[in-house]
Amino acid sequence: MQTQSAPAETPVPLRVFARLFGAVVLPMFLAAVDQTLLATATPAIARDLGDLHDSAWIAVGYLLASTIMAPLYGRLGDRYGRRDTLVGALALFALGSLACTAAGGMWWLIAARVLQGLGGGGLMVMSQALIGQIVPARQRPRFQAWFGMVFVFASVVGPVLGGLVVSRWSWRWLFAVNLPLAALAAWRVRTLPRGDAADAAAAHGHDAPGVVLFALTAALSLLWLTLAGHRFGWTSTTSLAMVAVALVLGAVLLRRERALQHPFLPLELLRLPAVAWCGATVVLFAAAMFALVFFLPVYLQLGRHGSAAHAGLLLLPLTVGLVVGANATGRLVARSGRPDQPPRYGLSLAAVALLTLGWAPAGTWLVASLGLIAGLGFGSVMPTSQLLVQAVAGPSRLGAAAATVSLARSSGASLGTAVFGALVFGLVSTADLQAALHGGDAAAVGRVTHAFHLAFGAAGALTLLAAWVSTRVPRVDL
Repeated sequence: MQTQSAPAETPVPLRVFARLFGAVVLPMFLAAVDQTLLATATPAIARDLGDLHDSAWIAVGYLLASTIMAPLYGRLGDRYGRRDTLVGALALFALGSLACTAAGGMWWLIAARVLQGLGGGGLMVMSQALIGQIVPARQRPRFQAWFGMVFVFASVVGPVLGGLVVSRWSWRWLFAVNLPLAALAAWRVRTLPRGDAADAAAAHGHDAPGVVLFALTAALSLLWLTLAGHRFGWTSTTSLAMVAVALVLGAVLLRRERALQHPFLPLELLRLPAVAWCGATVVLFAAAMFALVFFLPVYLQLGRHGSAAHAGLLLLPLTVGLVVGANATGRLVARSGRPDQPPRYGLSLAAVALLTLGWAPAGTWLVASLGLIAGLGFGSVMPTSQLLVQAVAGPSRLGAAAATVSLARSSGASLGTAVFGALVFGLVSTADLQAALHGGDAAAVGRVTHAFHLAFGAAGALTLLAAWVSTRVPRVDL
């Protein structure tokens, strides 16, 4: 059993919370919405730029870059100040958005998304760290639901907005709008106090070799998962070479990180059982949820002949479920002080919904109902994971704690999107995908639909595993 208690704390005035919320809500929204914004726009982008097979990398490139940068931003924020680090991340995010707006080809867009993700990786991490810096631990459940709702609402409203914009205008507007929003967000963040470095020793060093090794290992592993099976055989020389190099790089990375006093990866937190099991839960949860959010609109357009706007609107029940689930979880934890309990029940509920989606015929009302149920379950994870990890980490490592959760979430989202895409695109031919993309014959559409159903079932099994892993988290009292 592992507990974390705190002495009596002075309540945070509402005006202080309102100032904080007004400053960090927009960076959090931008970070979350740009992970899923292109889900409903992907078929339109593929028709415009070509190459549907590699379209999953529109999401994976952004998520991978965010994953790589999350721990680094945590260290930078702890060392140089979280407010100024967040402003720098917003500037890099805006630069990537500008490059996406001007993209002339699929891999140009993917490269621009990587640049955008290098900035986006710091938006959620630094926003969460600023919350922990200003709001004491026992009072965070009172406010955490608000921030949790921003994350889950933005994550799923992204496809809705994307579908509406693509139906009426060009997909390029999805990136152009980020420029004024990022400028507004930077101005609001600069109204917060600068703050001091929390712990110079904990933030010491940047471990550039560790960053490079982590980036190469993650990129090579995801490339292999995405390309093997349709670009080259699973047992081909290319496939085996990629696996071997990824394993060697991963082994070198772990050996190096264990030898350093202040490594790039937050290993000092991962050695704590509560953080390790919570991180594993978040990885599995994010893999299943982001696979659903990114590919359900694609399935509705390719397999069910729906429009981008219709596919986006069918995700609204999932949005409602996520918001309600996050809010209810926040209130429950505020009363009980136990952030370790809700995910085990919520993830079990979401697993039932996903397994049913993979088995049953996908009518409009069924998709909407199952999306609502899945959202209620998934909404129990993110608010509690931040509270739990920050409570265990302590005030001197808030940046590293926020980075740990962000790293787990981004890693899971990248992994789930890549694996889900590899599974779907590996089960059907390019000819079938092109036929479904352009409204081809019913047999091709049927094969594409079957592949998506198998993948949804696999996502349900993954969510069930996440529910079991969440039961391994030791008791944590705020």
